[in-house]
Amino acid sequence: MTASPIRFGTDGWRAIIGEQFTFDNVRACAQATALYIKEAGLAARGMVVGYDTRFASEEFAAAAAEVLAANDIPVYLCDRPAPTPVIGYAILRRKAAGSVVITASHNPAQYSGFKVRTEYAGSAQPEVLSRIEALLEPERQAPSLPLAEAKAKGLVEVFDPRPDYLAHVSGLVDLERLRAAGLRVVVDSMHGAGAGYLRRLLGGGKTRVWEVRSARNPLFPGMHNPEPIPRNLSPLRRAVRRHRAQVGLATDGDADRLGVIDGEGRFVNQLQTFALLTYYLLEVCGLRGPVVKSVTTTGMVQRLGELYGVPVHETAVGFKHLGPKMRETDAIIAGEESGGYAFRGHLPERDGILSGLYFLDLMARRRKDAAELITELFRKVGPHYYDRVDIEMSAQERARVESRLAGLSPERIAGMGVTSIDRKDGLRFRLEDGAWALIRLSGTEPLMRIYTEVPREELVARVLSECRELAGV
Repeated sequence: MTASPIRFGTDGWRAIIGEQFTFDNVRACAQATALYIKEAGLAARGMVVGYDTRFASEEFAAAAAEVLAANDIPVYLCDRPAPTPVIGYAILRRKAAGSVVITASHNPAQYSGFKVRTEYAGSAQPEVLSRIEALLEPERQAPSLPLAEAKAKGLVEVFDPRPDYLAHVSGLVDLERLRAAGLRVVVDSMHGAGAGYLRRLLGGGKTRVWEVRSARNPLFPGMHNPEPIPRNLSPLRRAVRRHRAQVGLATDGDADRLGVIDGEGRFVNQLQTFALLTYYLLEVCGLRGPVVKSVTTTGMVQRLGELYGVPVHETAVGFKHLGPKMRETDAIIAGEESGGYAFRGHLPERDGILSGLYFLDLMARRRKDAAELITELFRKVGPHYYDRVDIEMSAQERARVESRLAGLSPERIAGMGVTSIDRKDGLRFRLEDGAWALIRLSGTEPLMRIYTEVPREELVARVLSECRELAGV
């Protein structure tokens, strides 16, 4: 049997539409998933199938549903594009075996993807994805039951996933307090699946919510990709200034990530946002419990853990690692550098919508804007400055860099001594004064990423530049 070209990375399989991401390959993924679900004895519970706003996402989702139905697995098929966390909550409500989500999350417009979620609404663990990969037979035609026939047989139920999710989230935060707070908020869904959710949750009070880029557009015009990072947020910055808003919130293509802009149009980076959300739960909400972080995110949560007497656990990148550790430890929050945060009492999975609500609740309860909250945070944990660079590379370049990284062992970076080196996920250098730098090859894109967090702003560019030289790119 020929080895499958389909590989599940950090968060599922993604490929360019019309090249590797074809209907046949989606059906092959759905068939492998169906075989795994049957092996696990979960078929009778059914699967939720959802999709984002990308090109032909609903058609790819229908193809996946037809394959699952042909395997006698009941399907709950979303009737509209929906955020990945909304689809995740539908798993719990329906006690399903998991979900298939057609989404490429934050990837550029030419990509689509196939995400698998488990019965606990988290990312599938590496061993699950490995088993699904092993069951793939893309050269063999997958069985398929036409959607109309599957509906007539009761194997496919089409449903609206929004009401249950909105009701659940409404119980996690005091919406009346938020509506009465008089906040001025701009929301940017980046033409993705998160459009309308925050406006619907917060409408009807003194708080004002304006939306930008809320219409579906699979081309994601005016941005490199629907990822809520500075280079993609010019329309949100302009809208924040135009409406004299206190904050701008952006969600990525499938709304499982959050980006924040302050009232002056400055980006509140993902590490600051994670630390602020952790601070909110510990200080404002008075919660106690472990915190889970990926290797690529902030040391500020470790300092908060020390201050509030809670353990902090670290994992490799991806919620397929973070989610299980969160469940194992009953953590109050888990977070990663990409802007994904998960919370106890909700899902062991990222949710950009709930993250945004909690950020607004922090502002309302502290009566401070984002810039003032960062100042308050730095008084607690000390100043921390971060950035990352993404470097595109070919498969040949990747192999060369990977070989080079294996032998690196510098003594100093940007004048700071290297206190230790680890390879938990990528190559991480721990530096003096709590600083760190990491070189990592992406699991979902043809990229090398270099990250750093340091105590002085002027060190950021130096560390990134020297790490790039070390990697030979």
